[in-house]
Order: sequence, then C-alpha cells, then structure tokens
Amino acid sequence: MNDSIEDALAEVPEPQRDALLRVIGIARGIAPDAVDGVSYGMPALKLHGRPLIGVAATAKHLSVFPFSPAVVEAVADRLAGYSLSKGTIRFTVDTPLPEDVIKTIVRTRLAELG
Repeated sequence: MNDSIEDALAEVPEPQRDALLRVIGIARGIAPDAVDGVSYGMPALKLHGRPLIGVAATAKHLSVFPFSPAVVEAVADRLAGYSLSKGTIRFTVDTPLPEDVIKTIVRTRLAELG
C-alpha cells in the first residue's frame, strides 16, 4: 500500500480528493500524533496502531469512517440530510461535512481510543 493518505488518494479525481484531504487535514489538527495507514482497506489515520478515521470515494459519494457506531450516533443529530449508516457518514463535494462535526468525530473517537 502507499506510504501516505495523499498517495493513496492520488487516483481520486478532483474535487473529491480535496474534499477527502480536507477531512484528513482537520483530523490531523486534532490528533497530530496520528499516522497515515490503512484500515479495512481504506486510507486512514491511526493512533497507537488503532484506526482513528478513514476516508473513501465511490462513484456516488464520499465517506468518512470513524470505525465506531457510537461516534456516528454522537453526531447524527447534527447531520440531517446526510446519509448515515452504522459506521459510515456519506457526503458529497457539494455538501461537505461541517468542520465542527469533523472535529467532534475525531475528538469522540480519540476519547474511545483512550
């Protein structure tokens, strides 16, 4: 696999790549000790070997994976109009995730990881 999240997302077309890198950039600001890696086959930030947040692009949407149903539940009330599932938050370039929600996702996941 690639050395960095940027490398892993190199094949994702613009502006989707920038939208995913925005999420990773915000997460890096909250968790500067996190390192680039792969979790469940997707580019992810990891902390102490455990997945913190992952991102992926599909033909129809972009996804954030906080690797925790509880984290998704913690922000669900702030994501009306977004597609959510047990472990995934889907968005598009035209409907990016709000920065404060991304920060809450990362902080909540950090608390879980201890």
